[in-house]
Amino acid sequence: MSDLKIGVVGFGARGGLARHAHQPGEGSRVTVVADPTPRSKDSARELFGDDVATVDDVDQLLAEHEVDAVMILTPDFAHAEVALKTLAAGIPTFSEKPMAIRVEDTDAMLALAMEKRTRLFVGHNMRHMPVIRQMKAIVDSGRIGRVRAIWCRHFVGTGGDFYFKDWHADRSKATSLLLQKGAHDIDVIHWLAGGYTRRVSGIGDLAVYGDVTDRRDNSDRRMWDWYDEDNWPPTEQKELNPVVDVEDISMLNMTLDNGVLASYEQCHFTPDYWRNYTVIGDAGRIENMGDGSGDQIHIWESRRSGPGRPDAVEVIARADGGHGGADPSLVAEFLRFAREGGITDVSVIAAREAVATGVYGAESIRNGGVPYDIPPVLADVVEYFDGGQQAPQNTRTVAV
Repeated sequence: MSDLKIGVVGFGARGGLARHAHQPGEGSRVTVVADPTPRSKDSARELFGDDVATVDDVDQLLAEHEVDAVMILTPDFAHAEVALKTLAAGIPTFSEKPMAIRVEDTDAMLALAMEKRTRLFVGHNMRHMPVIRQMKAIVDSGRIGRVRAIWCRHFVGTGGDFYFKDWHADRSKATSLLLQKGAHDIDVIHWLAGGYTRRVSGIGDLAVYGDVTDRRDNSDRRMWDWYDEDNWPPTEQKELNPVVDVEDISMLNMTLDNGVLASYEQCHFTPDYWRNYTVIGDAGRIENMGDGSGDQIHIWESRRSGPGRPDAVEVIARADGGHGGADPSLVAEFLRFAREGGITDVSVIAAREAVATGVYGAESIRNGGVPYDIPPVLADVVEYFDGGQQAPQNTRTVAV
């Protein structure tokens, strides 16, 4: 089997994900990296060797190099712009999550991928995290009955360092941290519930970081250049982005199309950093106590149980690689999909629905909590993408 030639667009904070696609002689290798900064070009050569080509942007990559697949690892606001070019060129495309920062851009990506019959994949790596896969297996087994509600609390203890010192803090470039962070969790909620949000309302605030006056343009640095575990309490943060206008605490209420009720809470000034999911069925509930290898999933399925006394405990499996072993599994799934096509655990439709929920949830927060109805994707578009992106016998272009 010859190696797939992989192009990478964007080689900043998430660029390391591409290392899992560089397996010379084993099926794939990174042959070209597009990024305008000398630092990123140097990093690419350090990781992939001097043979890797480096160019400034996706236009140069497409004009000068032949690749079998592309991984888009740019900042969120550039995902759609780049993807529309690679999809138009007919190149199987991996877009890091969130799929885009506007619903109209996600829908444009779906429409073009369907029109061109170009394979599209979105990097929702949490579907490959052991904690989520094990919770999904418990739900699918029927052990807790039919799912009726899901609650997620996301404690982002590194929020000040990770998301308020660069473009993430600027809503013109991020829309909301309900996309950068929340898209993960909204997608997981949808996956565990077996449905998509059709109505959302929310409350939130820029409660802490908006009052921090120490600001700096950090465009000359990367996250690990400024990250400091000793930055505490959050009110004492330094060198925040010049523009800070996204919420640092958000709470959403969601009604799904199958009747499941869900809530999502995200806070960027907690001391701890982890996600807690509670899935309530009509015959029991499950809750993760920690989200890493060796942590636990507690299962309650009798009235004799109580606080700290679940009926059963499942230990979260160990796995190697970033995000609890999810990153290498995610990239392996993309490489298989780029070569063969077919159904994947990651869903492009679900990726769009996660963005839509986050976007309309942010609109609700910023407009007094008024509920917003989320427009669904057309049925034939859903059928195409959920069916493995195989061209139907009677092909036609369908607008989203």
